[in-house]
Amino acid sequence: MARSVREQYDENQAAGRLRVPLAAWRWAAGSGLVPPADAGPGLWSRAVVEAAGPEQVRGPAGPIGAGVAADRLTEALGVPLPILRPRVTASAVGHLVRAGLLVYLGGDRQFPDVHPDQVAALARRRDLPALLDRHVPLGPDQAARRLGVRRTDFDVIAGRLGWLAPVASVDIDYKHHGGVTTVPIYDAQGIALLEVVRPSMGWRAVRTVTAGRRSPLAALHPTAPGADRVFLAEVARIARVDRAAVVNWRRRRPDFPDPVAGTDIHPKFDRRQVVAWLLAHDKIEVPTGPTIASLMQAGPGGATHRLPVARPGRRRGRGVRDVAAPADRARYGPLAVMGKCG
Repeated sequence: MARSVREQYDENQAAGRLRVPLAAWRWAAGSGLVPPADAGPGLWSRAVVEAAGPEQVRGPAGPIGAGVAADRLTEALGVPLPILRPRVTASAVGHLVRAGLLVYLGGDRQFPDVHPDQVAALARRRDLPALLDRHVPLGPDQAARRLGVRRTDFDVIAGRLGWLAPVASVDIDYKHHGGVTTVPIYDAQGIALLEVVRPSMGWRAVRTVTAGRRSPLAALHPTAPGADRVFLAEVARIARVDRAAVVNWRRRRPDFPDPVAGTDIHPKFDRRQVVAWLLAHDKIEVPTGPTIASLMQAGPGGATHRLPVARPGRRRGRGVRDVAAPADRARYGPLAVMGKCG
């Protein structure tokens, strides 16, 4: 009796047919060393597998875990970490895999193994902070760090004021410390955009409020669901243009959002719709770093400490004038500007 010949292979069968590690086949498939699955979802034809050959399927010498990859990406952001930038976590590596920026080579889908060379290439990208904001959501503690506010103030922003809504949630088992807790996670790009889309908020005052002092957020009233609306003047402040420019956009761009309230003379627009339009038409950008100046304090033995500036300087081209008050200079000693005011 003739032995039947397999005509299609899944990733395990393909790796077995070529006698290579499963991670090697996954890397070859994910990086384009072999053609895409042609016999169905996750299935390759016998012709493709046999044409590949073990010489063509070259995998990493050893995949690295999500934790190691996260540490390497964190180091790429800078040492010490830039102000307002949280550490990259192992779960963030899972989000980068799902976004197609890294190839899944095995392990837990939430905390996957990845190729060390591909992680190194990603770490070298100048737009790494923007990629993290676009693809990796943040938990409340990370979100507070990204926004540069106290955790209690972030809870007010996302809870009482309703300026942010969770995009998902995860269950964390604290075992002997309260059991399973559901933790909301938030869109990092939306967090980074908060200071842009709410220019009337005194973000510097929120970021510099000290422990035990009343936050400026406490005086604000909550936004009712579906009632976050803005006049054309506020749209102009968001885009940092004059009102006439926004009127011109509305007149010439048929896809500009329609009013949702107000009058013909003073229309009101949904803030989220307006922000989405401004982003789509490159009228605003997502901040990838702090929009306040940060200072580097020179300490003994070559040690340095990064400090936020409590009061704004005045921009002149790409420089900053009067970034530190005399009292601050007397207190902290020689300071070097590491950024610019926004």
